[in-house]
Amino acid sequence: MVASAFVIAIGFGIVAPVLPAYARSFDVGVAAASTVVSAFAFFRLLFAPAGGALVSRLGERPVYLTGLLVVAASSLATAFAQSYVQLLVLRGLGGIGSTMFTVSAMALLVRLAPPTIRGRVSGAYASSFLLGGMLGPVLGGALAGFGLRVPFVVYAVALVAAAGVVAVRLSSARLRPVTDPDVPPAPPMRVGEALADPAYRAALASAFANGWCNFGVRVAVLPQFAVAVHDATWVAGVSLALAAAGTAAALQVAGRVADSVGRKPLVLVGLVVTAAGLGLIGLSGDLLVLLVLSALSGLGSGLLNPGQQATVADVIGNGRSGGTVLSTFQMAQDAGAILGPILVGVVADRLGFGWAFGVTALVSLLAVLPWLVAPETLHRARAEEPAPPTA
Repeated sequence: MVASAFVIAIGFGIVAPVLPAYARSFDVGVAAASTVVSAFAFFRLLFAPAGGALVSRLGERPVYLTGLLVVAASSLATAFAQSYVQLLVLRGLGGIGSTMFTVSAMALLVRLAPPTIRGRVSGAYASSFLLGGMLGPVLGGALAGFGLRVPFVVYAVALVAAAGVVAVRLSSARLRPVTDPDVPPAPPMRVGEALADPAYRAALASAFANGWCNFGVRVAVLPQFAVAVHDATWVAGVSLALAAAGTAAALQVAGRVADSVGRKPLVLVGLVVTAAGLGLIGLSGDLLVLLVLSALSGLGSGLLNPGQQATVADVIGNGRSGGTVLSTFQMAQDAGAILGPILVGVVADRLGFGWAFGVTALVSLLAVLPWLVAPETLHRARAEEPAPPTA
């Protein structure tokens, strides 16, 4: 799963820098080109409930593999789009497959990871995505020299390769606990049941804030601020690179801390650090301060992710499936990533970047509130761990 995530992230990174230029090649404006980028995320959000239901009904492995192949087919078809409308539709449909493999991947990690190392497994999985995402744009820029359509073909091939790796390596993996054949298996956890748990509600809040801050504003608004203040595009690239480096550094520690100290402290610290990093960026005019705060915001993201994902896994537990519970968690994050740049962009246009990043910090701090009253779930993971054999 970790190796597959690395390949998927490389492929996604390959097409990311090329997609806007490819869209512009059909003689459309900046807004239309940006819409192609947003269409993928919109279809992810739209299909998330159905994706979660498919995982609960069909199982994690077939939905994961099908999702990869759907995105591969979408990418290959995108490479041969003959009009802007075709490009928009074909790229958007890839978001359906993306939801399928994202939700099922989370469910697979719940099934396969021993309960007491869920934080470390989540950190390793996120790290592989991050490293692949950092390498992908470099390869994408090089491949663009052979034509704007080539990266999409390479992405499709990478996804098929990832599907092959998972199909082979998980062909004999046991994804369900061994149970008494006379005892019916536990039913899938429903969203209503999960919402009754304050830890799950807190995870939804932090997922929305994480999407808003780290997948939305940091990616879409931070580069614009860097260019507007320092009048150099390289500053935007370095800022994002340092944020990614901060996330990577934190992930190496956060997973172990989540499994030893607890999930809740990490999430709380991650939300506060994210708020501090992004909230102060809008007031920074000095280049060094901007770069330090960018790295700090990335550090907050790396601290936050393993704890909140392990919490959701603890709520579901190894003995049950929870496709719709996981897809709702993913929807909260996607909703933040879509709404954040739009609303913060409006604030920036009307009131300036200082207010825009201040609103972003407020969103992160508001997510702290439900976590203050949420219970720690690490003890649930320890309770699931099989007792050591006695002599």
